[in-house]
This record gives sequence, structure tokens and C-alpha cells, in this order.
Amino acid sequence: MSNKGEALDRRDFFRKLGVHVTAAGAGVLLMQSGRESQAATAVKKYGMVIDTNRCIGCHGCTIACKSENNVPDGFFRSWVKIGEKGKYPNVSTHFLPRLCNNCEDAPCLNLCPTGATYRTQEDGVVHVNREVCVGCRICVVACPYGARFPNPITHTADKCDFCYHRITQGLQPACVDACTGRARIFGDLNDPDSEVSRYMQSHSTQRLRADLDTRPKVHYVHADENLMGPDYHRLLARRNS
Repeated sequence: MSNKGEALDRRDFFRKLGVHVTAAGAGVLLMQSGRESQAATAVKKYGMVIDTNRCIGCHGCTIACKSENNVPDGFFRSWVKIGEKGKYPNVSTHFLPRLCNNCEDAPCLNLCPTGATYRTQEDGVVHVNREVCVGCRICVVACPYGARFPNPITHTADKCDFCYHRITQGLQPACVDACTGRARIFGDLNDPDSEVSRYMQSHSTQRLRADLDTRPKVHYVHADENLMGPDYHRLLARRNS
């Protein structure tokens, strides 16, 4: 099929689904009618707490994730952003480990036109079904955290799923096992006796872009406030910096 034919098919596909993608300056506006947010009804609620005071910026989590999940070069499911504050000689460095937040009100799930993005009801993890995904990239644009990417090998959307193949076998996500500073704590947020719940009970936590009310299930401790609010979009410029 010619490139022109493929373009026409793609436009027809979106028109039939009632999804409109409109360029707006440097950004993209996504609109969809007739779909409501799918609330999580999980028995378990897998989530993570990241204590940034424990993060040393070694990128061991990034390497472990790429190896475990066969993430293509130049793309990341898990990464660490580095920010600096102050003026010389009074400069401080801050690390912010990043991954998919597996939000309870996930824009990527709400806007997926094919149902390829879905949530497992038994534990609340958000997944991508590669057999259903058509690579339209709507979910990639819809994610306000820059946590999704188009996989050039599978030609589908890709993201962190807490190493689902590991946690369903009673193991920890690869990034958690690889963290030398024990900065990442993973578990069931619905279990008050789990390590992650106890850590949240004894520490004040933050979530990325709390103003968006997507209810992320990745929480931070001691994160720099300048990196957590509406201006954090500057962190999306380079994932490997």
C-alpha cells in the first residue's frame, strides 16, 4: 500500500472512532466524545514510593529496566532526571527517578481508541495489549508525564508496567531490585501492613503534577518541589540527562 493510501486509512480510522487530533502550535490537542473515565476497582493496588534522598543517580534502575524488558536503544521505561539548583558555588543536584505512574484516572486509558490500553482489575496496573494497539500514538501524547513512547520494534505504544511478568511471580520490579540506595519501595498500597504502605504512613509524600488529579500510584519522598509542579515539563526535554 502506498504512503498516501496509508495516510487516508489512518484518517478514516480516527474519523470512524470519533477521535480528532488537531495541531495547536507546538502542542497537540486531543478530543474524544462518548468515553468516560474507567475507575479502578482493584482488590490490590500496586504502587511505588521513591525516596529521593536515597537516590544517588547511579542509573542502575534504568539499565536494569532496559535489560529486563528489552527496551530499544534511545527509549526508556524507567529513567532518572537530574536537575541543578542555585548559582556557583552554592549549587545542589537533585535526582528524580521516573516511570509510568499507572494512574488511577489514566488519560492514556481514557483516550485509547482501540482498547489496547487497559487496566487489570485485580491489581490496578495499566497495560498495553500489543495485539490490539495500532500505533496511533494518541496515548503517547495524552500522557502528561511523558512516560509512554512508540516502540520502533513492535510498532506499538510502550511503557512501564511495574515488570508485570515479575510481580505476578512474587518478585520485585527490576528497577527495585537494582536500586543500590533502596530508594524504591514497591507493593500493595491497599495493604496497610505492606512495606510501601508503612513507608507512606511514616513519611510525607508527593505526586507528580498533583494539579492534574490523575491520581498517580507512584509517590515521592523529599522530592524537590520545583520538579513536582506544573513547570516540571522541562524535565521531558531529555530523558537521559
